[in-house]
Amino acid sequence: MLIKEFRIVLPISVEEYQVGQLYSVAEASKSETGGGDGVEVLVNEPYENDGEKGQYTHKVYHLQTKVPNFVRVLAPKGSLEVHEKAWNAYPYCRTILTNTYMKDKFMIKIETWHRPDTGDQDNVHGLDKSTWETAEVIDIDIADKSCISAKDYKPDQDPAIFKSEKTGRGPLGPNWKEELANNPNCPHMCAYKLVTVEFKWLGLQSKMENLIQKVEKRLFTHFHRQLFCCIDDWIDLTMDDIRRMEEETKKELDEMRKNDEIKGMSVDE
Repeated sequence: MLIKEFRIVLPISVEEYQVGQLYSVAEASKSETGGGDGVEVLVNEPYENDGEKGQYTHKVYHLQTKVPNFVRVLAPKGSLEVHEKAWNAYPYCRTILTNTYMKDKFMIKIETWHRPDTGDQDNVHGLDKSTWETAEVIDIDIADKSCISAKDYKPDQDPAIFKSEKTGRGPLGPNWKEELANNPNCPHMCAYKLVTVEFKWLGLQSKMENLIQKVEKRLFTHFHRQLFCCIDDWIDLTMDDIRRMEEETKKELDEMRKNDEIKGMSVDE
């Protein structure tokens, strides 16, 4: 098991982020779906459990064309599908990813607290002392171009050069987080993401758990750079708008995957 806490500071309020996050997730789902692969939304509904209330989602990520051909041929049925179950009781969220083939040998748990600060709180998830001492804390600066690879860089998703027409926020300079901390009137928040990874496979556990954590860091970095740089697309939306958008997105995803599967059957025939 490998545990890391990622801290992502943003020039956005906690209330604004709730809409921006859901909008960005829906948009990302559409861009990742195609060729019979992508995101399938099985459940998206309110839940209440032990006093915790929020929105529950269950998604399946189909990855068949995202791996080399020889892997698709050799991989057992179900091994290229990842199930994501998420409980969004904002400002607290919990997401668990599993794989049907690996069962209890594979698990990624992401627990997030969204707090109106600049990332200066320790152990917001309330881990016991011994566990917290083993957890590595990693700060992600969304405006730091050096934190992404050259091939991943997109000018229209660079907070260091983006300026919002609707809010006037940005571009984010080299000392933007310090400036944010010194000006309490500016909207700000931190997403504290505690990532727990288990990959129980003899000889591969340490290597794979470290690799997965690197992938999570890359995903968090790109997602939040994109979220800030598309703020003008979602800043005026309400939660009702988001729920309607999610329902429309589910229909689009189902239709895209259905059409791609039909095309694939026609080619095979």
